[in-house]
Amino acid sequence: MTTHEQTAGPDLPDELPVAVIGAGPIGLITALGLVHHGVPVAVFEEDDRLSLETKAGTVLTRTLEVLHRYGALHEVLRASLRIDEIGEIDRATNTPTLSVRTAALTEDTRFPFVVNIPQHELEPVLRTSLEKKAPGALHMAHRLTGFTQHDDHVELRLTTPSGERTVRARHVLACDGGRSQVRETLGITVEGRTLEERYMLVDLKADLDVDNPRDYPYLAYFGDPEEWMILVRQPHCWRFLYPLAAGKPEPDRDELAAKARRFIGDVAGLEVIGTNVYTVHHRVADRWHDGRVFLMGDAAHLITPMWALGLNTGVLDASNLPWRLAWVRRGWADESLLSAYETEQAPVAVKGSGQMAEAARAYMGRRGGAVEAMTDGNWGNAFTRALLGVRLDVDGTGDWSMVETGDTPTPVVPGDRAPDLPLFGTDGPVHLHDLTADTFVALYFTDTRRRPRIPAQDSPALRRYAVSRWDAPHDSGLRDRAMFDPGERVRRRFGVADDTLVLLRPDGHVAAILPYDPASGQDEAAEAYRRITGRPAPRA
Repeated sequence: MTTHEQTAGPDLPDELPVAVIGAGPIGLITALGLVHHGVPVAVFEEDDRLSLETKAGTVLTRTLEVLHRYGALHEVLRASLRIDEIGEIDRATNTPTLSVRTAALTEDTRFPFVVNIPQHELEPVLRTSLEKKAPGALHMAHRLTGFTQHDDHVELRLTTPSGERTVRARHVLACDGGRSQVRETLGITVEGRTLEERYMLVDLKADLDVDNPRDYPYLAYFGDPEEWMILVRQPHCWRFLYPLAAGKPEPDRDELAAKARRFIGDVAGLEVIGTNVYTVHHRVADRWHDGRVFLMGDAAHLITPMWALGLNTGVLDASNLPWRLAWVRRGWADESLLSAYETEQAPVAVKGSGQMAEAARAYMGRRGGAVEAMTDGNWGNAFTRALLGVRLDVDGTGDWSMVETGDTPTPVVPGDRAPDLPLFGTDGPVHLHDLTADTFVALYFTDTRRRPRIPAQDSPALRRYAVSRWDAPHDSGLRDRAMFDPGERVRRRFGVADDTLVLLRPDGHVAAILPYDPASGQDEAAEAYRRITGRPAPRA
């Protein structure tokens, strides 16, 4: 039996939900992002339960910031193990070659650490968070069998335990993994290769802290031309990951335990509690967007899972697209805003994360020289490895990057993720990423004593603030749009001159940096907003 129904509100395009296909971590985080921006969402997962496979295990700082923006971080942190050091160790000599210490990031983020949590433990946490925020949005055992695009919606056909079901959605986001059925249905080509070697993953119960102290960093990469290894301290166990050479049979549990002992020595009470041997792909879709359908995560780009770049690169997609859909849905932007999703994210995934992961894999096997992201400057190493160094091509010039180097933070430029530092409003401190969580924000770095002309707070899509080390006097007329910057901490970190306008996007990236004339009545922020969105900022 086929039932025709709608999942939210009247049968009008603006009331239809966005359909997310796939309830893996990228699908769930994307759904949380849509809910955060007030967009109705329906998530369809073909399996009747979340995956129990032992998979990815490290969540990087930029992902933590995205989870914070979407209101799901606290639950994830409670289930995770926080670490502030990523170790690089030469296996032959068992000596450190370089350690990345994330404490260097305190002037960049509220979360100067990464966390370890296995994917099969992360997904239930995300599911619980979504169910609290959007009860009934997640539909398990709903397998997509086909879809038809129309001018103002997409009609989905699904099989469920109760029979066939037809659902209308305004847009479809394919988060259905490397074998994406949505991508296949669209006829989108995937280019790349499958690695000859596979990866072996084993979770072990072993006391390496008290009875058999090894004092390895809780995330350590052991490089070796014969056999490299990654050691991860998970919340309840230790995880070991090795390459499995082409043609080699899968080892059994005893062989995996013996392999671990070759790294850590003979320890008592070692117990294998989980294993997984999987094929590694490096493949990218030749386009990520077709009409009202978008590819995200592994459906768009399968990245070699080195340096935790697979899952975390997918989260960058989940940071970029939801606010765009919300802006278009609210009438605050043209549909053209959506096309910039692929323009910005594809270079980062393909040429950034993809090439960096491949270089890191070669480096681990001692088949290549130093990776660009691993230099002598700890700040640059930490900034890059935490995925904070992503610069998006926000103006179509082709200027993007993922790597910062050196020991000293560099000035912020357009496309960079904004440092998440506190300013002080009339009610107390507020961090920049909270200020921009659902709006564009124009920061006017200026001297409030001189009564600069700051446009009124008259748009929900574009907020404006004078930022100064001089608190705005109560008779200045600026108290409702002024932020106190003691010691010019924020201005110095941005590295901008006095009388500079910095426009931030809802995803925390810098949209523009412009000179600002405090005596002029020209509204440069509104003009920049119109260029980006294709529409004027709406009035409150």
